[in-house]
This record gives sequence, structure tokens and C-alpha cells, in this order.
Amino acid sequence: MTGWIILALVIIAIATSVGIYNSLVNKRNEYKNAFAQIDVQLTRRYDLIPNLVEVARKYLQHEQETLTSVIAARNHAANALKNTSGGTAGIGELAAAEQALGARLGGLYATFENYPDLKADNQLAALREEIASTENRIAFARQYYNDSVTDYNNAVQQFPANIIAGIFAFRANSLLEIDDIDTKRAPVQVKFN
Repeated sequence: MTGWIILALVIIAIATSVGIYNSLVNKRNEYKNAFAQIDVQLTRRYDLIPNLVEVARKYLQHEQETLTSVIAARNHAANALKNTSGGTAGIGELAAAEQALGARLGGLYATFENYPDLKADNQLAALREEIASTENRIAFARQYYNDSVTDYNNAVQQFPANIIAGIFAFRANSLLEIDDIDTKRAPVQVKFN
């Protein structure tokens, strides 16, 4: 009788371990897929930026340094994305590169304000709209990625899954946190008289 009890406990332990392992694999694959969606949107933006710079170039002949810095930041961010393996390594470098690119694009957009002819250019307006739409997609993809990573990290760190995670080298992953200059502005205050 004792042998059957031990056998039943071993079978339950093995079945539980297999279930936990499969759950961890599923969560890891989900956050990697979520990162792939970020990759698609960032690549789309990186492809649009040279077109934006090219349209602006004919108007901004005295702003070559600004245009060059945007392209350099874009290239650095694209390389950081390539070095990020499925959302597991290089997240910090990608976040820093994206923050720098955002700052350079902000500077370029501010420069546009000084050139009325450029602001009126239809190609530029269309490109800016495409980039803004892509920025929204990036934000949604980043939120989904961070939610997936949080779910995965919770699974990896909670008992008893942390035992299986330790045995099979599942490690917590980093969130993709990019300090957005626009979100650091002061909140709007509404006052009624």
C-alpha cells in the first residue's frame, strides 16, 4: 500500500512539474512574440525617418547638424534593436537608444516650426502622420510586451514555479521602459472661476 502512495505522489509531482514547465515556456514565448511586435513597429519607424529627413533636407539647408543627428540616432537605435535578442538581452541599450532618438526627433519637429514652407509641405505632413501612427502602435506593443514580461516574471518568481524555473534556467526579464519627454511635462490643470 505504501508503495502505491509513493508512486502516486511521484506521478503527481512529475505531472505538476511538467505543467509548470510548459506554463513557463508558454509565458516566455508570449513575451518574445510581444517583443517581435515591437520590433516590427520600430523597424517601420526606422524606415520612415530617412524619408522624413530627405523631405526636410530641401528646406533645412542650414540645419544639417540637426538632420545628421537624427539619422545618427536612428542608426544607433536600429543597431540596438538588432542586438536585442528576442527581448531578453540588450533591453537597457535599446531603451536608451530609443530615448535619444525621441529627443532628436523632438528637436527636428521643433525646427520645423521655424520654416512655414516646410510645415505646409504635404509629403512632410503625410510622413509625420505615419510616424505619429507608428508611435501609437509602438506604445501599444510596448505595453503588451511589458504586461507579458510581468506575467512571465511573476510565474518565474512564485513558489513552486520558481523551483522549476531555477532548474531549467528560466530567468526574470527586464521591462522596456523608455522615458518619454512628452510624458514628463506638467499635468494640465483645469480651474473653474
